[in-house]
Amino acid sequence: MPEMIKIKRGLDIKLKGKAKCEVLSVDNLGLFALRPIDFPNIIAKLLVKEGDSVKVGSPIFYSKNDEQIKFCSPVSGIIKEIVRGDKRKLLEIVIESDNQMEKVASIDISNLNAEFIQKELMEKGYWPTLRQRPFHVIANPAEKPKAIFISGFDSAPLAPDYEFVFAQQIPEIQKGIDIIAKLTEGKVHFSTHHVLNGENSIFANLKNIEMHTFLGPHPSGNIGTQIHHIDPVNKGEAVWYINLSDVANIGHFFSSGEVQYEKTIAVCGSEAENPKYYKVTSGVSLAKLAKPNPEVFTRFISGHVLTGSQISQNGFLGFYDSQFTLIPEGDYYEFFGWIMPGFNKFSLSKTFFSWLTPQKKYTLDTNYHGELRNFVVTGEYEKVFPWDIMPQQLIKSMIIKDFDMMEKLGILEIAEEDFALCEFICTSKMELQEIIRNSITEYMKEMI
Repeated sequence: MPEMIKIKRGLDIKLKGKAKCEVLSVDNLGLFALRPIDFPNIIAKLLVKEGDSVKVGSPIFYSKNDEQIKFCSPVSGIIKEIVRGDKRKLLEIVIESDNQMEKVASIDISNLNAEFIQKELMEKGYWPTLRQRPFHVIANPAEKPKAIFISGFDSAPLAPDYEFVFAQQIPEIQKGIDIIAKLTEGKVHFSTHHVLNGENSIFANLKNIEMHTFLGPHPSGNIGTQIHHIDPVNKGEAVWYINLSDVANIGHFFSSGEVQYEKTIAVCGSEAENPKYYKVTSGVSLAKLAKPNPEVFTRFISGHVLTGSQISQNGFLGFYDSQFTLIPEGDYYEFFGWIMPGFNKFSLSKTFFSWLTPQKKYTLDTNYHGELRNFVVTGEYEKVFPWDIMPQQLIKSMIIKDFDMMEKLGILEIAEEDFALCEFICTSKMELQEIIRNSITEYMKEMI
């Protein structure tokens, strides 16, 4: 029997707009993109220019710090646009698909040793799917991890149902697990969600892994929470982790020798006209997948509402994201909003009467419902942060840039996504995820 780990502290945010269990395919999606901004601490060096022809698996850019790590085109077509921001920062490489999906040459998969696997993962653009703790960055190929982690569920608001999405991909997932297991001398840890109705998970018969079962609210599905409760990161150690869709793509690659970057994503949220699943290629544009409610000013998000990034209606799916979320913009002021009963407002406390209906699903918008305030000690973070770490003290050490104290309090374990719930309930309206990402970057510069 797999180990059962119970998470008591956390918070499930029940939103309207869950994707229906139906998978659609859309032809002629047109534009796709690679976004260097999806990869923290990566300085991208371009290998293409506007007008160049590319195939599926053609290198588009590489990491300045390690030229072996390449980022490849998910489709075949033409480089339509290279988008830059301030100081010529590379934001997006937009590719116009020719819908032919012409691929680079397949490989000989008869000799699958660790060295060959690592080389091919870097050449075909799969290496960036492997990330590491500490620092929540692309895995360092020069190091060996003590373990590799895979999450078999996602507990975030409106997240895809993995039991539905991956039901037909178990052979590819098993092959992917067998491949990445060769990259570590330790274990491959696989976590599933406890199924209350007694049914077995579709992942129950996977081999070459150590299975764990989690029970409890979000962030039980966060990889950081799973690492912390199974095999925490100590100073001088590293663990790697990878999304399940990428495991399946790697399994397909090393089974057939052909590259693919496919995902089944959820288009969801209260303002999505018809929330459903779509089988797409990584980097797809939202434009043809969802029609927002024309009567509501809509926020378009690549990812989920707690950690996703804001995009335009024609924006692109983030490299690590598995959903597009559409919710209302909070572009309004509310007079005496906190005095009203608040039956349709969500609150962690009993400030509003909505606490009387705990199973209710909400239409939440992006309004802060307040302004930036002094950073005060409230004890609220600990209610939703299921780690043996003092979150408020850690944030304070980051604000004052005390690197030694950050290290003692756990910066080597955490990533910004682990504090998303703390940010959501924060009385002081602090941008905690931005503070954490900036602090990790500064720590790497100063202490490594």
